Amino acid sequence: MTTATPTRGLEGVIAGETEICSVEQGALIYRGYEIHDLAEHATFEEVAFLLLVGHRPSAEELRFFKDELVANRALPPQCVDYLRASAPLLKQGSAVPMDVLRTCVSILGNTDAESQDNSAEANLRKAKRLTAKIPTIIGHMQNLIDGREIVSLNTGGDAKLGHAANLLYLMGGEKPSAEHAHVLDVSLILYAEHDYNASTFTSRVIAATLSDMHGAVTGAIAALKGPLHGGANEAAMEMLKEMRRDLGPENDKAKIEAWMQRAFAEKRKLMGFGHRVYKHGDHRASLLHALGRKIAEKKGPEFVRLFELGEHVQRIMAEQKQIYPNVDFPCGMTYYTMGIAVPQYTPIFVASRITGWCAHIMEQHANNRLIRPIAQYTGPRDLKWKG
Repeated sequence: MTTATPTRGLEGVIAGETEICSVEQGALIYRGYEIHDLAEHATFEEVAFLLLVGHRPSAEELRFFKDELVANRALPPQCVDYLRASAPLLKQGSAVPMDVLRTCVSILGNTDAESQDNSAEANLRKAKRLTAKIPTIIGHMQNLIDGREIVSLNTGGDAKLGHAANLLYLMGGEKPSAEHAHVLDVSLILYAEHDYNASTFTSRVIAATLSDMHGAVTGAIAALKGPLHGGANEAAMEMLKEMRRDLGPENDKAKIEAWMQRAFAEKRKLMGFGHRVYKHGDHRASLLHALGRKIAEKKGPEFVRLFELGEHVQRIMAEQKQIYPNVDFPCGMTYYTMGIAVPQYTPIFVASRITGWCAHIMEQHANNRLIRPIAQYTGPRDLKWKG
């Protein structure tokens, strides 16, 4: 029997070591590179290579890596068949995109000849294939939800488009503007990795049993789905849509204040705010907010008002609760302004975080120890089954 004091949610507990990422109050570091530097100067493909391979790619390495991603975009027929079969379930609401994506990744494990090979070489090849195929799953799924023919069924997109641009193309069937492609690319960089968050820790726990990469990623997707983790960007946008319905199109400050006070009185959790580590604000949030607002200003007054509403909410939260937005809050507004369907926000998170997950799975397999914490029992004792 242990007498140690348990820590709820393992808050503040160091559960392992990693060379991949450091989450700090004033910085987010991917393998030595700070997130502001990466967001301004790198592409998602470069960051994906950095996370998966372990160093900044040379020009030749990057060119080869991009070619590998393009070559592996297309989905096997078993995955496409499942997507087609799931379309009615998605439309009626008994299935949601994150669940369909999770099952598709599991199917990919069944069709990948190397799925049971946990060697470093096979794991890296599988990581590249998953990075390439997840955007294709999202795109095909959205086509089927919208009742359109699947875009680029045989190729998984346009070989001339970069990773972020191709994802937008697959979802909507139109080549995105350079600005939209850039904003999505930055958002993928911001979401790519975040040390031992809930979904990454899930993937490492699974990998620590020496289970395979596809299984570990499937578990990570299930963890990311929750509104207290990856689903927060969807929940944040739904909250703002609710506010607009309640308050009308104009951002009346008194009405916004009253709505927020009701939410405080009801002890409602306002999604997109607060962070287990960033107590003084998530430095990713301002980066994405600025990019999203620029798109809103070009798109029209309706979208500017959305960002103004978000800014009012942020100000109230900061002044009255000392709670600040995390990256999910501007993400919701930005993706909405870009015309991305809300239920696909978290799947797009997967398209980014797959790189961090795979890096952690490979790191776990390379220096493994089964992850098995202990629990403090609080139930009854000395009960008798008979007598």
